[in-house]
Amino acid sequence: MSHTPHELHDEFPDAGDVLHRLKMNDAHFVRQAGRYHEVNRAIHRIETEVEPASDEHTEQLKKQRLALLDEIGQMVSAEMAKAG
Repeated sequence: MSHTPHELHDEFPDAGDVLHRLKMNDAHFVRQAGRYHEVNRAIHRIETEVEPASDEHTEQLKKQRLALLDEIGQMVSAEMAKAG
């Protein structure tokens, strides 16, 4: 188990400019990135034992994080394709 936060810039290390562009121009991306950060921080607090949580709740949060990461990844890929 890793106690390292999964920040978006770590998940997409070669897409810093794209992440910034989406953050500035895409309200849906901003909402989803915000949700991702909330879920990610909750998982990090659980993994570092700052907050207690059941295994079931932790797994539910991890599934949410993965689904958000997939959606964000699709947005990043689409933006990269547009930039060519």
